[in-house]
Amino acid sequence: MTVRIERLVTSGRFTLDGGTWDVENNVWIVGDEREVIVIDAAHDAEAIARAVEGRRLTAIVCTHAHNDHVNAAPALADLTGAPIWLHPDDLPLWKQTHPHRDPDRHLVDGQVIEAAGTDLTVLHTPGHAPGAVCLYDPGLGTVFTGDTLFQGGPGATGRSYSHFPTIIDSIRDRLLTLPPDTKVLTGHGDATTIGAEAPHLEEWIARGY
Repeated sequence: MTVRIERLVTSGRFTLDGGTWDVENNVWIVGDEREVIVIDAAHDAEAIARAVEGRRLTAIVCTHAHNDHVNAAPALADLTGAPIWLHPDDLPLWKQTHPHRDPDRHLVDGQVIEAAGTDLTVLHTPGHAPGAVCLYDPGLGTVFTGDTLFQGGPGATGRSYSHFPTIIDSIRDRLLTLPPDTKVLTGHGDATTIGAEAPHLEEWIARGY
């Protein structure tokens, strides 16, 4: 069966450090006609469940634990029975949103998550958040970057639990080493490629973002 990548955009609010912002999030559904995984269950569990369309959901993978990326994860897990995966370094952020519900499984750098013919390798890419990860499938020529890398630069690092030099190291060492034609599917906004972003690394460093 053919593996496909589906994008669902959900709307809600991002809250951290006493501030609140209206946001739109990309929810990525990866798989085939029988089973899928969801990357970043944002805002609307029922809408995500409808997009899964009765297929078996094998995993809910969180690229990081900012509330706008995980606020629908427990409800989606309850609807589908799928386990929630999160890197343990992001548990303090997770607990801000879900103090009474733990993730089901811990992501580990280098592990491979398999579903419906996909092989998503976990790349630990801290900086935007301590436990931020990206998910790379060389067969699909695609990396799901959450809020680590966007079209035009790194994710924000001006809030708690974030660190600009660390995200630069993560992007330089873990992402820009991927093939230039690798498609970058982000947590918000439009897609880009590694080749399109790589030439701008020194500009980001000079600007401090």
